[in-house]
Amino acid sequence: MTTPKIAVVFYSTYGTNHAVALDAAAAAKAAGAEVRLLQVAETAPAAVVAGQEPWAAQQEKMKDIPVATPDDMLWADGYFFAFPTRFGSAPSQMRAFIDTLGGVWSQGGLANKAVTASTSAGNAHGGQESTLLSFYQSTMHWGSIIVAPGYTDAKLYESGGNPYGTSVTQGDYSEAKKAAVAIQAKRLVDVTAKLIG
Repeated sequence: MTTPKIAVVFYSTYGTNHAVALDAAAAAKAAGAEVRLLQVAETAPAAVVAGQEPWAAQQEKMKDIPVATPDDMLWADGYFFAFPTRFGSAPSQMRAFIDTLGGVWSQGGLANKAVTASTSAGNAHGGQESTLLSFYQSTMHWGSIIVAPGYTDAKLYESGGNPYGTSVTQGDYSEAKKAAVAIQAKRLVDVTAKLIG
């Protein structure tokens, strides 16, 4: 059987989505995938980042993680995205990365590839569901195949998540949420394997 290639692509300001991405990458590897852990480029001005110590500290923690490129998207058979919500949608950094994919998309390079996403917000009703739904609209334009977790495992009920993707409240990345991320990543690998098999 062909080994699924999974790109775990994330943006993290203060660390929540970095932690989610690490767990997703580990779960995907455990499920048999070849994995690339990738961050999207920071587009906020350096002075703004430096002016907020937690933000600057998180940038330092991620300095050795490669920045995602269109070539990474071509390489992968499936994608796990993790990013915070910004006013009910993906943050500008993730949107800027998506805007770099026009050439790959126009050649069909993102079509028929599995995709799933997770998000976070400062509170439980901070736009998490709308963020995932609006992000999936972009992947529909790509022709990708959405692999939402749904309620395919009893542990997903325990996590208090939603059927669109794991959603985490900042500062509350619990064991139940970690389990939900692992289930979502394994489901992505399983479906991707079927697509490329």
